[in-house]
Amino acid sequence: MLSRQYVREHPDEVRAALEKKGVDADLDRILEVDEEWRDLKARGDELRHERNEVSSKIGELKQEGKDEEAQEAIERSQELKDELEEIEARADELEAELERKLLTLPMVPHEEVPVGADESENVERRREGFDNLRDLPDEVTPHYDLGEQLDILDFERGAKVSGGGFYFAKGAGARLEHALVQFMLDVHRDQGYEDVFPPIPVNSKSMEGTGQFPKFVEDAYRIGDVNDADYDDDDLWLLPTAEVPVTNMYRDEILLSDDLPLKHQAYSPNFRREAGEHGTETRGIVRVHQFNKVEMVNFVEPEHSYERFEGLVDEAEEVLRRLDLPYRILEMCTGDLGFTQAKKYDIEVWAPGDDMDDGPEEGGRWLEVSSVSNFEDFQARRAGIQYRPERHESAEYLHTLNGSGLAVPRVLVAILEYYQNDDGTVDVPEALQPYMNGQEVVEGTEKVGESALGEGDRE
Repeated sequence: MLSRQYVREHPDEVRAALEKKGVDADLDRILEVDEEWRDLKARGDELRHERNEVSSKIGELKQEGKDEEAQEAIERSQELKDELEEIEARADELEAELERKLLTLPMVPHEEVPVGADESENVERRREGFDNLRDLPDEVTPHYDLGEQLDILDFERGAKVSGGGFYFAKGAGARLEHALVQFMLDVHRDQGYEDVFPPIPVNSKSMEGTGQFPKFVEDAYRIGDVNDADYDDDDLWLLPTAEVPVTNMYRDEILLSDDLPLKHQAYSPNFRREAGEHGTETRGIVRVHQFNKVEMVNFVEPEHSYERFEGLVDEAEEVLRRLDLPYRILEMCTGDLGFTQAKKYDIEVWAPGDDMDDGPEEGGRWLEVSSVSNFEDFQARRAGIQYRPERHESAEYLHTLNGSGLAVPRVLVAILEYYQNDDGTVDVPEALQPYMNGQEVVEGTEKVGESALGEGDRE
């Protein structure tokens, strides 16, 4: 969150951030509440000072035999006490309102972020891997059709078991998902990341700390029995990203400068209700309600924040470089910058199976596989994560950054489409073959049940 002092001293910058990010928040009410709260705190200090003075005189007046004056002082002390209690009660109400409303203010974009209204004004910084593309079939089969033909992706049974937006990966499809997770973890471990295996359920305080709540509560999956009278007290949610538990590991703690930079990586399944746009975007495994991902979370000193940001982008890219998949780096403009971010780059892999309006000259489409974000001290303030530059110095808020390393299903989409052969098989990228017991080609899985029979074979 933004600090009260920053909002108070830079209302124009905050108002501009609301406009640039398209966030609706009542900044005028926040400033009004803050001013009234400060006035009450000042008045409270005056009353406490006066009451202390009156209280100190009561004993003196009694010793001097001035009982009438002493009684007046006692009555005045009680009046001051009553007024002080009223002021403190009102100040507490205002502070609670102020804290709630400060949570609705987005992070102010970094000054270098390009100004734009929406995703159409994001800026492509560079492309990688297009100089030496492999030979592709004349007609690349989209992953959702190919996955069913090879019987390595099963959407119908996934929907039967869990509903739309869920799928089964089976055979080589399942092995590819496992292989990608282990491969990504190994890559980032070599980059100095410490492994964390987080809890999957997280509480509301954690979701608030990283900025998912209160803005994105409708996208989250709540855990609990709706028939249970204590359902409202469960306060557990399926995590939407490992960013939430890993960042909140250090909630309300003070780290030391010697601990930083702190680099954690975590694999987790992730759960989100959002389903994307209608049409091709919702077919297959590009947008699903449950997906695997490796997340990288960094805790750094503010002065090293943007240097680490560039390093984090490079660390996420390394996965695609080793898989030899073409991709691009996209910088988010202010209108497409998330609620919590000061600056963000998206890494988008090229999937040639679907011709989309925003695809490159070679056709296909871009799939976001990582969003690398610098939150500066926004999350740290919400979660109360601080550090001491020196052991004898006052604690300060550190900076948090994260990036997917990477989102597994979309990388799998790119592999199925980019490494596709004319005969409908798929080459396994060389970097993944050790994780697939040396398997070089995905040829499919034998289908089972009556659905595997041709019409003439069924009774």
